Amino acid sequence: MESAAWTQLHRQMMAPDERRAFNAATARRILEFARPHRRKLIGFVVLSVVSAALAVATPVLAGRVVDAIVGGDAVHVVVRLSLVIAAIAIADAAIGLGTRWLSARVGEGLILDLRAAVFDHVQRMPIAFFTRTRTGALVSRLNNDVIGAQRAFSTTLSGVVSNAVMLVLTLVVMLGISWRVTLLALVLLPVFFVPARRIGRRVAGIQREAAEHNAAMGNQMTERFSAPGATLVKLFGRPEQESAEFAARARRVADIGVRTAMVQTTFVTALTLVSALAVALVYGLGGYYALRGSLDAGDVVALSLLLTRLYAPLTALASARLEIMGALVSFERVFEVLDLEPLIQDRPDARAVPEGPVAVEFDDVRFAYPAADRVSLASLEAVATLDTRGGEEVLHGVSFRADPAQVVALVGSSGAGKSTIAQLVSRLYDVDSGAVRLAGVDVRDLTAAAIRGAVGMVTQDGHLFHDTIRGNLLLADPDAGEDDLWDALERARLADLVRSLPDGLDTVVGERGYRLSGGERQRLTIARLLLKRPRVVILDEATASLDSTSEAAVQAALAEALAGRTAIVIAHRLSTIRAADLILVVEDGSIVERGTHTELLSAGGRYEELYRTQFAGDEDPGALTGTTR
Repeated sequence: MESAAWTQLHRQMMAPDERRAFNAATARRILEFARPHRRKLIGFVVLSVVSAALAVATPVLAGRVVDAIVGGDAVHVVVRLSLVIAAIAIADAAIGLGTRWLSARVGEGLILDLRAAVFDHVQRMPIAFFTRTRTGALVSRLNNDVIGAQRAFSTTLSGVVSNAVMLVLTLVVMLGISWRVTLLALVLLPVFFVPARRIGRRVAGIQREAAEHNAAMGNQMTERFSAPGATLVKLFGRPEQESAEFAARARRVADIGVRTAMVQTTFVTALTLVSALAVALVYGLGGYYALRGSLDAGDVVALSLLLTRLYAPLTALASARLEIMGALVSFERVFEVLDLEPLIQDRPDARAVPEGPVAVEFDDVRFAYPAADRVSLASLEAVATLDTRGGEEVLHGVSFRADPAQVVALVGSSGAGKSTIAQLVSRLYDVDSGAVRLAGVDVRDLTAAAIRGAVGMVTQDGHLFHDTIRGNLLLADPDAGEDDLWDALERARLADLVRSLPDGLDTVVGERGYRLSGGERQRLTIARLLLKRPRVVILDEATASLDSTSEAAVQAALAEALAGRTAIVIAHRLSTIRAADLILVVEDGSIVERGTHTELLSAGGRYEELYRTQFAGDEDPGALTGTTR
């Protein structure tokens, strides 16, 4: 128990000296999370109290042993007292194991509850949240802050309870033995406590500096060790300078570690010296009273042993506020994320997409990307305050209809609003006015699961997880069998490649699929879409970054993906769109022209201009001609 108190003291010395008001609302929410673990918490507190009482009983019994020896009592008295001390030691060890088990169960259970709650909540956040948030900051909430919150129950609660009980019992027993010696021993308390506060603030400052350097190193490693980051450094960076910058930060952290170790060692050595001086005072003063006959020799021994159980709990309790406030900070940072309301939620009466072919309809849609204060937190963006200004409208009265099994192509300048239109179909964002309908039903009246099942999308980057080919395919249909996977790969023109790989379907594709070529990655995303069997397909520049050979293979796979499905295609290449049933020319968030390829060329408008500047000479035979009829 004494070592636990010293550990508590050391941790308090390391804690930042934050001045925060106790937040009753936060405390209530903490209790709500702790409620499922209340029985274990009660058992944990009870065992902590018993352990503290046993820690005080041992010095008292040791004093009785000394008195029995000095007084010439019978041997059986000394033996009996020794056996009682041994029994207390065994009981304390057993209680320590029980306390640790309960502490671990409560702490790990709380971590599980908090992490599951945060992860589930973040999964429901809109795409706008992820486009603004630093991934590392969000991960830190799930790791560092959750663990900091958990410590309030697994460590702080135990420390406060056991130290308070030990302090009260120790003072009562010491005052009962000799109030004079006890009061004189407490005279040294300021010498013990004041340095703890001053050194604590100094060490906290050093640790904050170390944390900043560690965060900088973490950011540098995260960015440089990703496949795109490593490629950028090799192509444009200076590896020697990168290594020098990292080494400089690491060296600074090492220097801070040496300073911290020396400050801590000096502090602990000084406190140990003060504690030894207090014990010497007890022996001197207590011995004086014992020689005068006003105090027993055993009482002197008991007082000196009890003194060691007095100073550490006193200092730890005096600093306990810091740990409690630190835990509150961690809880508040977790609750910050949980309090962010997802902009897109299922309505209570949300329903499924009607059976059968699906038409996509835009009815006078206006849309502006949400302001930062609606979707994000300043602490997750590393800014002082969030921008509260409303987003500028990017779509202005967009209306069109894609009938079942039709292909509607969107063309226009970069930034015209084409990808925004595609994202509204999948309800990655909600419109500000007007409506987007699937099979005649407003997407806001459909469940998110229904929309995911009805709409499939292939983007330009063809994102894949660092998983096997099988794992990436099963995202579309977790219940798909082996035959289903190979059928999707065959239709995506990728089966032969997968069969040639040593591990076949169990080949790991690497971070973002970087172990595959661009065309292979795109065909795998198309295979995933085919496995999903959506009734609406959205292609967002799925072939924009491919060479002609890769594009031909992907176009063949796309023809399979579009067959019989309603499709919205965004592309810069004529080969992808010239066979579309309807082409919409989007500029500055509005549809400025619509018609077939032939009709728009003959009109001599914006499409004809785009054709001359972007599509001229693009006569790729892999066009989607006839694939949707």
